[in-house]
Amino acid sequence: MFSIADRSRASEIFSGLTLGFANDPFMRWLYPEPGAFLEHFPRVMNFYGGRAFDHGGAYRNDDSTAAALWLPPEIYPDEERLVACFEETVAPEKHDALFATFKQMDRFHPQDPCWHLAFIAVDPVRQGKGLGSALLEASLKQCASDERPAYLESTNPENLSLYRRFGFEQIGLIETDKAPPLFPMLRAPA
Repeated sequence: MFSIADRSRASEIFSGLTLGFANDPFMRWLYPEPGAFLEHFPRVMNFYGGRAFDHGGAYRNDDSTAAALWLPPEIYPDEERLVACFEETVAPEKHDALFATFKQMDRFHPQDPCWHLAFIAVDPVRQGKGLGSALLEASLKQCASDERPAYLESTNPENLSLYRRFGFEQIGLIETDKAPPLFPMLRAPA
């Protein structure tokens, strides 16, 4: 049902993920204008999670309506390009809150090598049919076979119960006075 995708599938996966994040509180705070969201969010995904394509961590279903980008242990976002993208595309009055959020994210990210779930989403027309659960279950097998922990920052509180069902535990709260909160979560090796 799910396969690992290479860089040749990036565009279609980014399209599906963008649809899945259309109602995400944090991402839409960054880009409240629909045109800006559609234009810039795929770049954000590429810089934050795109290295998953190069390291066997990009999962998709047959029509890319469900996808996940996992960064393997010791593979990190392209922070330099991500920061430049944010400086260029996010409203300047949000920069302080955005970069304060990223400082807090750094504090919660595990120091030991882990699998980092950068993005996971299901196209809204396919949500509620178990695709997200099936995708998470399939992709977590890699973490289990490596005997490594898994880590994520949920940008949407509605997804916390899904992650908890798969063994993730909230390890803190990332918040500023202006940005929606993020929820760092860790799953011990299975």
